Amino acid sequence: MIRDMAILDANILFSGPMRYMFVELALTAGFFQVKWTEDIHREWIKNLLKKRPDLDRNYLEKTRQLMNNKVRDCLVFDYEPIIPTLNLPDPNDRHVLAAAIAGDCNVIVTKNLKDFPAQLLAQYGIRAEHPDSFLCEHLALETALFCQCTKKIRTEYYQNPPYSVSEYLAILKKQGLIQLVSALERLTELI
Repeated sequence: MIRDMAILDANILFSGPMRYMFVELALTAGFFQVKWTEDIHREWIKNLLKKRPDLDRNYLEKTRQLMNNKVRDCLVFDYEPIIPTLNLPDPNDRHVLAAAIAGDCNVIVTKNLKDFPAQLLAQYGIRAEHPDSFLCEHLALETALFCQCTKKIRTEYYQNPPYSVSEYLAILKKQGLIQLVSALERLTELI
């Protein structure tokens, strides 16, 4: 049963491990539905290429297209007219809130919580959550299925070379998923 309809900020899609985690959990487990916009895609791709100019833009564009094709109803449209009506600490983040509103999302998953004040979002029935707490909530709801998806990501997404459990948890920890890693360390036989 889908509990949350989540718009993923560009800082979530920027990271391959984070992107894989959210997409796989949404597809396989159906814990939540994930959404984004073409603007959010452009932002994460631009920022990733700025940080890693060695990456191939065509590969990232194929990743974007694969995500759009694989995840049902992921793209939010017609949110642009809402943007000028919104007021956020960082005006460049208004498109994310506008997409959440237009996409009927109840949560924005972002690493930049300060840019999405709770009181302001509440008037739209939306909350902002850090990916670590968001994923921990869903791990607690359906531990076995969450672990099954995590194992699938670890063994199928990373094949050259495949990662051990401890290597994969170190990758997640590096992504800022500290609480999630702590919880998964107690479940290593399942992942």
